[in-house]
Amino acid sequence: MNTLTRRSFLKSSLITTAAVSMPAHLWAAVRGANEDIRVAVIGFGSRGESHIKAFSTMKGVRLAALCDCDTRILENAAKKFADKGAPVKTFTDVRKLLEDKDIDAISTATPNHWHSLITVWACQAGKDVYVEKPVSHNVFEGRQCVAASRKYNRIVQAGTQSRSDAAYPEAWAWIKEGHIGKIKVARGLCYKPRQSIGKVAGPQPIPANIDYDLWCGPALKLPLMRKKLHYDWHWVWNTGCGDMGNQGIHEMDKARWALGKTELPESVFSIGGRLGYVDDGETANTQMCVYNYGDVLLIFETRGLPRGKEFQEKGWNQNMDKYRGEGIGQVIECEGGYTNGHVAYDKEGKEIKRFSKSSEDHFANFIKAVRSRKREDQNADILEGHLSSALCHLGNISHRVGQEADPDQLQAALKQDSAPQETLARMEEHLAANGVDIKKTKLTLGPTLKFDPKAERFIGNDRANELITRPYRPGFVVPEQV
Repeated sequence: MNTLTRRSFLKSSLITTAAVSMPAHLWAAVRGANEDIRVAVIGFGSRGESHIKAFSTMKGVRLAALCDCDTRILENAAKKFADKGAPVKTFTDVRKLLEDKDIDAISTATPNHWHSLITVWACQAGKDVYVEKPVSHNVFEGRQCVAASRKYNRIVQAGTQSRSDAAYPEAWAWIKEGHIGKIKVARGLCYKPRQSIGKVAGPQPIPANIDYDLWCGPALKLPLMRKKLHYDWHWVWNTGCGDMGNQGIHEMDKARWALGKTELPESVFSIGGRLGYVDDGETANTQMCVYNYGDVLLIFETRGLPRGKEFQEKGWNQNMDKYRGEGIGQVIECEGGYTNGHVAYDKEGKEIKRFSKSSEDHFANFIKAVRSRKREDQNADILEGHLSSALCHLGNISHRVGQEADPDQLQAALKQDSAPQETLARMEEHLAANGVDIKKTKLTLGPTLKFDPKAERFIGNDRANELITRPYRPGFVVPEQV
């Protein structure tokens, strides 16, 4: 006859109590150290292909499912895996995928308007998340992602992969030690030529292979008023955030990181416009945003036109390689020199220091944190992703509530601040080189919006605060209480 000792009773009782009291979404997601982490990739028409490649070849990880509302893209990708003898589950509706208990983590590269809702839903379903940049379509959404990550104890990694480059924390620490003096201004630069997306005469047909209701999700379900549904969603406000939220988010993130700022600024204003061509795009292709933290400025610049009009006339495509990567980055200007994060220079431009060349795979870093359950193991926690994404949104909000202005009005708005003045002068020179006369084609001057970084709300501007969030469609609402 088996006897139950007090010690064995207490031991079994504690195990049972732990199992019962631990929320189901946490209990089900705990994986053994030697078990594969089962990942699903959601949305992979473009950047998502990198997600698939990374997780399908990573040791200790199994790509278990794919999800896309474009059945052509979904079926083509699934066939490749089936042909290799490694079939994966397929879903067109992300909600069905999140019900699958065999999925431990999701990785999403959908259009921007879906990023936050997928993140919140996945956290609620007990799944860890790798979410592409920007992590949100508006400020409210990003904060809800942070709240969901904390409430459900989920690992949520932002897709700002420069956070896994060892050079940057080394460089920012070196600056903090005072080697080239106090930071005067941090600049983020996104000089990346973008062609016109064309102009249509009326609504365009939705391809039969796309579930447009699912594609729109949290966004308004509007007629398609551009030639391409995919990718060019970046340049319309309903779904995208312009190049500041596309490529520029990386540079914005590094500039804020260098400043060591862990909240949003006291104020922001924008000057810019969509210039050089007339098309169906809405976001600015030329823009400068000035963020005031009280003790230092962060200035961000977006340039979507090439160096000059001759490059447009010769043909954009043949010149794109010339620009690939050029002007994309950040410059941290200090009293005694400056750095781009990899190399430091003195005031005369002489190299004085190089920083680490090592880096960690950003996807692998996510998996490491998924296994350890330690947020500090992450290189890009969702809070960092939220703050940097929100900076992009704040600049865009100033632009969207702004008005066209004459050159004299632009200068008056800058007052006597040399860094913004110098930035505007270079913008005007760049536009002139592209045949844009800002006396005739006016730039939009956004108001200086005062901001409460604790409440994450604008002060005294109701119109701007309306753009902190958005109207959601039934069934696709980012909740106020996650």
